[in-house]
Amino acid sequence: MNASAQNTPQAQTNNFVTPHVQPSFYAMEPEAIYDICVESLRRYTLNAGFTEVVIGLSGGIDSALTAVMCADAFGADKVHAVLLPGPYSSEHSITDAMAEVQTLGLDARLLSINEPYEAFAQLLAPECDGALAGMASQNTQARCRMVVLMALSNHHGWLMVNTSNKSEAMMGYSTLYGDTAGAFAPIGGIYKSTVYEVARARNERARAQGLPEPIPANVLRKAPSAELAPGQEDEASLGISYHMLDPVLISHFEQGLSAESVAERVGLEQAFVKDIIARAESFAFKRAVEPPFPEEQFYQ
Repeated sequence: MNASAQNTPQAQTNNFVTPHVQPSFYAMEPEAIYDICVESLRRYTLNAGFTEVVIGLSGGIDSALTAVMCADAFGADKVHAVLLPGPYSSEHSITDAMAEVQTLGLDARLLSINEPYEAFAQLLAPECDGALAGMASQNTQARCRMVVLMALSNHHGWLMVNTSNKSEAMMGYSTLYGDTAGAFAPIGGIYKSTVYEVARARNERARAQGLPEPIPANVLRKAPSAELAPGQEDEASLGISYHMLDPVLISHFEQGLSAESVAERVGLEQAFVKDIIARAESFAFKRAVEPPFPEEQFYQ
């Protein structure tokens, strides 16, 4: 087992291990990464002529961190959070999202996608062997959410902020014209492990200032899930845990190590590492349509 896995903090829900990578992978401290992401978001948005933003708030770690960045960049009253529960959303997703809304003082509304999703499911069932199911069903849910967010963006003149991270982008774990939508992705240049590190750093900053932690503790503990199917968890869908995946991606794509050197470093079979790299390279077509993100080099 590699050093980064041995040192992984064991914050678990449903056997979820909070991902962690070696500090030596980073070119800067998590707090500095956070500040760069916030400033990049602010600069991009203002240069585009917007002063307010809209964001989908799912109750997961990515949107939770992005929402805090938006509040720090523009002020909570300029951030419009939309909760978009669907047919497989959990109760804790809404509870966790609302806890952050209340802590930050965001403008928020809840708009269920159940009715539009069911309309699409009925329309498409005859063309999908009798039922909209599997990947087609999951992606349709994601696209329903983006239709709502973009409609609000268009009507109110709010810039839509993307909440995706780099691990998802590299592995194609996203929906074209769904969660790949948005004008700017403030966490699009950092991997999932870093998302957790940066979120904890932002909470620590709040504690040091005598303020409540903006990101709920349960969001940091629970297993990440797109909640597009019953019992779905991201790591199961990916076929690898983030605390194993991210060192592979960082070592190869950020640091330029060969597959053989990566396998030796992280303690995985070469064939498995080569498969991860090949999968990441195959999803370049998805990354080509994703929004811009901070250009700074966060890894070394």
